[in-house]
Amino acid sequence: MLRPLALAALLPLSAMAQTADRPTPSGDDDPFLWLEDVEGAEALAWVEAHNGETLSVLEARPEFQTLYDRALAVLTSDDRIAYPSIRGEHLYNVWTDPANPRGLWRRASWAGYLAGTPDWETVLDIDALGAAEGVNWAWGGSTCLEPDYRRCFVELSRGGADAGEVREFDTETRTFVPGGFRLPEAKSALAWVSEDEVLVATDFGPDASGVSTMTTSGYPRVVKRWRRGTPLADAVTVFEAQPTDMGVWPTAFVSGDRRETGVSFRPSFFEGTTHVFHDDALVALDLPLDADPSLAGDRLVVYLRSEWAVGGQAFAPGSVVSADYDAFLRGERTFETVFVPAERQTVQSVATLGDDVLVSVLDTVRGRLTRFHHDGDRWAATRVEAPDGGSVDVVSTDDDTGRFFFSYSSYLQPPTLYLSDDAGVRAVRSLPAQFDAAGLVLTQREAVSPDGTRVPYSLVHREGVALDGTAPTLLYGYGGFEVSLEPSYEALTGAAWLADGGVYAVANIRGGGEFGPAWHRSAMRENRQRAYDDFVAVAEDLVASGITTPRHLGIRGGSNGGLLMGVMLTQRPDLFNAVVVQVPLLDMLRYHRLLAGASWMAEYGDPDVPADRAFIERYSPYQNLRAGVTYPRPLFTTTTRDDRVHPGHARKMAARMESMGLPVYYFENTEGGHGAGVTPEQQARMWATVYTYLNAQLR
Repeated sequence: MLRPLALAALLPLSAMAQTADRPTPSGDDDPFLWLEDVEGAEALAWVEAHNGETLSVLEARPEFQTLYDRALAVLTSDDRIAYPSIRGEHLYNVWTDPANPRGLWRRASWAGYLAGTPDWETVLDIDALGAAEGVNWAWGGSTCLEPDYRRCFVELSRGGADAGEVREFDTETRTFVPGGFRLPEAKSALAWVSEDEVLVATDFGPDASGVSTMTTSGYPRVVKRWRRGTPLADAVTVFEAQPTDMGVWPTAFVSGDRRETGVSFRPSFFEGTTHVFHDDALVALDLPLDADPSLAGDRLVVYLRSEWAVGGQAFAPGSVVSADYDAFLRGERTFETVFVPAERQTVQSVATLGDDVLVSVLDTVRGRLTRFHHDGDRWAATRVEAPDGGSVDVVSTDDDTGRFFFSYSSYLQPPTLYLSDDAGVRAVRSLPAQFDAAGLVLTQREAVSPDGTRVPYSLVHREGVALDGTAPTLLYGYGGFEVSLEPSYEALTGAAWLADGGVYAVANIRGGGEFGPAWHRSAMRENRQRAYDDFVAVAEDLVASGITTPRHLGIRGGSNGGLLMGVMLTQRPDLFNAVVVQVPLLDMLRYHRLLAGASWMAEYGDPDVPADRAFIERYSPYQNLRAGVTYPRPLFTTTTRDDRVHPGHARKMAARMESMGLPVYYFENTEGGHGAGVTPEQQARMWATVYTYLNAQLR
């Protein structure tokens, strides 16, 4: 059903609202399906009208320009750390500033970088390229062939979308390779086999049977071997998945002089099999489907999400184990433990460093980093020197020398970049404070969910804050896909919220990964409500503590966190006075039919299965709006170029609320992919809009 163009384009938000409740939309009977036409004229006219009305209100407020200036200063500060990517003799970095809003891909020598006077050499100017080609290119990343890192795949996307164009680039001549490997716009992936041969997964068009070579999730389902100088059409298929699988990706394990190439096959989001070429055949690694393998020298290293019995031993969920790689390929199954987490610990990441393994751990939601070395008999652990109480993350590693960069930050401590090498650990760069943290205190508290689960949350506020319920408070959450919310420095939140006396809280609810795989799995599918109950428990604890009241309590979340916000809006509208819903999922009865949505059914369930639909429709925000209920006026934000979470979710939710006579704010960036914009100016405008809205609602 299409709304006439003139009505969508010309009527303001208030005039488009109607007082009558609409039937609950559940699919093809949805009167707002036309808003799923991402770049349709009528849908874009609706977006333009709503952007105009929202911005005319919020940009007119006196604090907007101040918040915009603060955000832009943070995003373009010359004091930002240029995080390095180690590639042989050079350190690479992508940098944006007012003169280069889309970015410079550049490099510097080790000596210059470590001396604090990097001799940056521009490798590729994305702004200049976009101007020359008339395309709003955004940087999508690079993959280079070691050990000289001269030949690279460079991905460029229009407006920051996940889909991008891939071109072969020569870092010595700093030009695209004439006649080199090149792929048109698609969700693609490549892995180097040699300088003249690659593995490629992309949209190859229909196969011989007329079936798409992309899955229903929108990812490639075919991997081919492609030789230089031959047409892509002549590439030889090495692996093919089913259309209903999530997807396949070429992969490469590189450790020292060893390079193992193959295919990562994922039938669903949390299950996969890694296949490697061995004796000219593609062989599946015999590992649990939810395990993550890597290679450290001659040893296979595996992160386990489930208990695994192998070789007469049983390994606990969340452990890191290893085995001799060549012996494993011969059929031996002798594994040994690298690391086993304690009750309130979880492995955040595993990185390999030559023969060593770096394990980043969260311990009661506080980070630490340990280096493990195999001495021939067992793995020996050495704690990497880093401050306590914050987030510790590996930035880049160098297999050849054993050097690596890592960073530390906390809610109040700006990031510091460290180098670990034979001389020990030393600070290389530190970001100056981006907001005044004097008088701010950080505490970690716990709320109790209805089923008795203890849910930690971090709280930042001014020392001696009055416990009279008047403090404007912003609560952030995510709670999905085993993603942990670490205690990291949030310069924009500090500059735009904490600096003006706001209180900030971060909830570590179930569905995330803060306490390992079990913490995540306890809130999947039919148990999704547990994540929402946890978030409500934290909000109610903030009120019970005297910090704030519903009148002054706001919440924010994006993507899966945007779904969380939508559920809070519909389940507990009495508890919040501001709800920021960013790049969200909201129509959970159709999410699996939109863009990459089908890939998330392992997390949420399949709405086409009656039993799954029954528990999904109990919380799906779009279907749970009710007439006669007083809702806080929310702010929905998304981007037109988000090809991961469909912008139709936010559009339709706003339109349905208006049809029920409910006020909303809506802002959609034309660029940005699954984020907040491409250029610093776009991002600053979006964040200024968010914090202006929060000020208007909560102060």
